[in-house]
Amino acid sequence: MTTKSLPTELKPFVSGNPTSPIQWQPGHGSDNARALSALAATSKRPLLVITDSITQVQPLADAIAFYNGADQPPPMLLPDWEMLPYDHFSPDQELISERLSVLHRLQVMKQGVIIVAVTTLSQRLAPVDYLDRYSLWLDIEQHIDLDGFREKLTRAGYTFVNQVIAHGVFTIRGGIIDLFPMGSKVPFRIELFDDQVESIRTFDPESQRSNESLDQIHLLPGREFPITDESITCFFRNYQTHLQTNASQAFLYRELKAGRIPAGIEFYLPLFFEKTATLFDYLPANTALFYTDECFSHAENFWEMVNDRREHRLVDIDRPPLPANVLYQQANELFGEFKNWPAVKVGTTPTGTPLPDVRADAHSPKPIQRLQTFVAEQPGRTLLVAESNGRREALLSTLRGSGLKPAQCNDWEDFLHSDASLAMTVSPLVEGLDDPQAGIFVITESMLFGEQEIALRHDRHRDPDLDAIVRDLSELRIGDPVVHVDHGVGRYQGLQVMDVGGSNGEFLCLEYAETSRIYVPVAKLDMIHRYSGNAGSNPPLHKLGNSQWAKARKKAQDKAHDAAAELLEIYARRAAKLGHAYSLDLSDYQTFSNSFPYEETLDQRRTIDEVVTDLQAPQPMDRVVCGDVGFGKTEVAIRAAYVVAAAGRQVAVLVPTTLLVQQHTESFQDRFADTPYQIAGLSRFQTPKEQQAIQDSMTSGKVDIVIGTQKLLGKNIKFKDLGLLIIDEEHRFGVRQKERFKALRAEVDILNLTATPIPRTLSMAVSGLRDLSMITTPPQRRMPVKTFVRTWDPLLIKEACQREFSRGGQVYLIH
Repeated sequence: MTTKSLPTELKPFVSGNPTSPIQWQPGHGSDNARALSALAATSKRPLLVITDSITQVQPLADAIAFYNGADQPPPMLLPDWEMLPYDHFSPDQELISERLSVLHRLQVMKQGVIIVAVTTLSQRLAPVDYLDRYSLWLDIEQHIDLDGFREKLTRAGYTFVNQVIAHGVFTIRGGIIDLFPMGSKVPFRIELFDDQVESIRTFDPESQRSNESLDQIHLLPGREFPITDESITCFFRNYQTHLQTNASQAFLYRELKAGRIPAGIEFYLPLFFEKTATLFDYLPANTALFYTDECFSHAENFWEMVNDRREHRLVDIDRPPLPANVLYQQANELFGEFKNWPAVKVGTTPTGTPLPDVRADAHSPKPIQRLQTFVAEQPGRTLLVAESNGRREALLSTLRGSGLKPAQCNDWEDFLHSDASLAMTVSPLVEGLDDPQAGIFVITESMLFGEQEIALRHDRHRDPDLDAIVRDLSELRIGDPVVHVDHGVGRYQGLQVMDVGGSNGEFLCLEYAETSRIYVPVAKLDMIHRYSGNAGSNPPLHKLGNSQWAKARKKAQDKAHDAAAELLEIYARRAAKLGHAYSLDLSDYQTFSNSFPYEETLDQRRTIDEVVTDLQAPQPMDRVVCGDVGFGKTEVAIRAAYVVAAAGRQVAVLVPTTLLVQQHTESFQDRFADTPYQIAGLSRFQTPKEQQAIQDSMTSGKVDIVIGTQKLLGKNIKFKDLGLLIIDEEHRFGVRQKERFKALRAEVDILNLTATPIPRTLSMAVSGLRDLSMITTPPQRRMPVKTFVRTWDPLLIKEACQREFSRGGQVYLIH
């Protein structure tokens, strides 16, 4: 890229330092991102881009990365804590890890783009020297004192755990140290020979297997504040100064003195330091700022919200809120800092030619007629952008059906160097580009199909190891209940080295009732299994030497034989019965799949493929789809229902509650809105007359997909041609309903959706009697589930909603 790619207003930044803010009015769409990318490539200085909101950060970063050259680094993003001010929760550890990494890299940054929301920018941070003071280096052949190193890690904010699977934790087992440094993409395993570092390797946190060898690693602090005697003393002094109260009896201080880190302590970060910093203190001296003309009003609104939340928290004795100016910069103070830097004030009213209207019309016989007309009439070159490889293939199929055959390009630069008049590439770019002067146009998938919420993952997950998920590879801890094949339930008491026959060997010590113990050689480890009964971690222990365990085994074996006989009968009938092999119109199916407004996760896509493959096979399907709430099981069911309905057969969706009937009915009706298939819900919400009308439609075949509770299993319910039964959470149905399931299994395709499979269902799936699909990849920015039971409080509900909205999330409220 050259300075010719730059708007005239930005060219002074290439070689000089303008003393007053420059006004710049970018064009429509992603014109601002293209200009920022060009300036970053030519000016040899860092650019700090300040967005009006948190939700604008990632799309802008995606757009700049799209226009970047191959030799340009991707934009850096300083993530927000994604918490409300004065929250009683702590930010996610992954966010802290990313923040520390960005702050560390900023200090040595020579060129590139940093993007931050104005609300995040106003936050006060640890002093610049904090990262260096509490960072650690480890080299091959370095001598370390193990106890001293453990103390250093603790002082740096790392937490000792039994197994390392997340950022900011470590464990020590003999001469092996496992740790997951903040800012690192992988954890490390350090092996010692005596007190010397013998090897440093990365390892997989799931399988715990070592991988690549390294000569040196850098460990950033584990938190954004230190937990040392000195910092806790500083916390004590500042607590009394800012809150005008005795800190010695304060809840937070007592927790810190006891070695516990209270949730939400991050909102007292300034108390751990004599003096705080801001992001401006971390920036290289030649950094240029970019901010919009609406940025100040957003900063003022945030400041008002901070003070409003502080007022609500003043009644909290255990967690009195700090003054707002101790935690954040006021809008006037923040924008006063801008005067010290060369800056560009970006207008929010675009100039130039608006982006073309190329929206697809799903109800038209020629859905992409607008795009066809645009490509045919405009004289320049057009680049189409799909959100992912999967979406690209789907879009290509649609385009080819309309006579458009775009060439394939790897990226933006590849397109610029090609001579293709119509091309396609893959990128999460949301906004297009219209540059008639250069004769170049960029059309994104969002422009074609509307402002959909395409939930793209930027941290692509590997395909999960099903065996690792089902087995749980975490190590046994002392006191854990275990089951010995011959002796029953005991309690693991650790490994012991014993002299047997003149040679030393390792044995597992298992304790039974009345403190009886047995020692099991490590070679006989296959005799021991984890306890997985209903009693949790406190099961009754068996007594050595009596027949209690033998009787329990015999009883279980008898039940297993009965169940096996029943299963043999069912699956023999299934094997003898030739199922319906569904054919698929790929074009129609692809069009239906494209209407899904999110990008499927890897697991979700694989599961959909497995289900569709099952339906196309002659054997009846019996598949269990296991995935957490919100991981996309419903869309799997919808795709399966489409395949069956398109073949002219009926689908029954069985759910355990009336509320779920309503929820699923709305979801199915929304997804099938552009198809000819009829969806109906059958529940007690309808009058007897309405219920009878739906039942008549099921019998006549007018209803293609019906969703209901156990009513669907009633003797008076008749289907014209039932082809697929989808069961949501089978374990929540009663004995009579499950008996009906058994009969249906030999007749129709069965798809079982569950977040918590019962042991029998899971056992049948693992043993191969029923097929198993696992959806373990969460949607983008999915937060861990936390459950709270509280008295109804409108303010509490409002706060929970605000917390989710502030990070761009969604809320489902049942009242």
